[in-house]
Amino acid sequence: MQRLIVNRFGWVFHCISLCYNAHMMNKSNTKRKLITLLTFCIVSVMVATAAFVPVPASAAAPTEAQITAYAKKLVNGMSTNRKVAQLMVVAMPEKKPVTKQKTYQFGGYILFGYHFKNTTKTKFKSRMQKLQNVSKKNMLICVDEEGGSVVRASYYKKFRKYRFSSPRKVYRLHGYDGITSNTRTKDRFLKSLYINCNLAPVVDVPYKSSDFMYKRSFSTNYLKVNKFTKLTIKQMKQDNVVSCLKHFPGYGGNGDTHGKIIRDKRKLSTFVKRDLKPFQVGINNGADMIMVSHTIVNAFDSKRPASLSKDVHKYIRNKMGFDGVIMTDGLAMKGIMNFVDGNSGKAAVRAINAGNDMLCVTSNYLTVYKALKAAAKSGQISEARLNKSVQRVLEMKIRRGIIKIPN
Repeated sequence: MQRLIVNRFGWVFHCISLCYNAHMMNKSNTKRKLITLLTFCIVSVMVATAAFVPVPASAAAPTEAQITAYAKKLVNGMSTNRKVAQLMVVAMPEKKPVTKQKTYQFGGYILFGYHFKNTTKTKFKSRMQKLQNVSKKNMLICVDEEGGSVVRASYYKKFRKYRFSSPRKVYRLHGYDGITSNTRTKDRFLKSLYINCNLAPVVDVPYKSSDFMYKRSFSTNYLKVNKFTKLTIKQMKQDNVVSCLKHFPGYGGNGDTHGKIIRDKRKLSTFVKRDLKPFQVGINNGADMIMVSHTIVNAFDSKRPASLSKDVHKYIRNKMGFDGVIMTDGLAMKGIMNFVDGNSGKAAVRAINAGNDMLCVTSNYLTVYKALKAAAKSGQISEARLNKSVQRVLEMKIRRGIIKIPN
């Protein structure tokens, strides 16, 4: 490298010498030659000088041991109230979201279409930055930017000229290379808005086009969904955008839990052979989160929705080997609210004790917060249970660069 630099400067001095000699020559084209040579000299100096500009080395990613140790240190320094709040991803309040985050210190906000509707990109980014500025432990800023029928930010042209197409359409037009490219584009778009978590990909495997989850799914062929899942998760991981596999253990051909309690009567063997395959692929490739549905799945637990079932969560941990963050689907959905007689606080406490690490709280966040605090104080939610989930959440944030380990 040193020889290269010396050679470059030697060439620069040679050019300058030529310029001087040309200046001493009394010919009609001297001026043109002089300008040409001077231009070349300037470029050469810039190139040579660039060799002396130090290129900052990329900061080494923290090891898993460092991530675990720092997260544990943070957990040990948190009050019970702060731990409870860290497990909540709340629909961002329309009024005073920064003030409310400063007060409660939620683990994250989830954004819907209306959060983008009446604002500009500049104002939106400013608000996101203010949210992080008041957060003791930086927030997850989550959105459902699946593509196709479910988009939030790209729905509005002031944020993006074109809405993101469904993965199914992207694949039809551009193949699997298009899936990787589209994921990368989406990740960069979200990060440009200071959004660090996309609640995607959808890895449900429906049976036919009339199924509820068909439009949001990639394919009815689980092998194709496997490859889609692998490519998507690997790209999101590379881009440091938090990923979320949904909706465990797979909707299949079942109906919509937004509106009512749904019971899945399929055999466990059916799930093992098709529905669970994409989830396992996602886990094996480093998925950050798994979202559990509110469907009552007889093969796992015939008495409770999957989101409230210890058996479902044990299966995810013990059979599938996932130690990341498990998150509920929206707690306001009828599939769970009808099961707990409309008591969102009761649903939240049961969800944490079932094994969820984070709750998707789309309404009544104060009711949920107070119920969790009371349950933690009374011992209904044990300190060990609380700490384990907070540890997972913080580790995920550190792993994705949302929380930085100080030097």
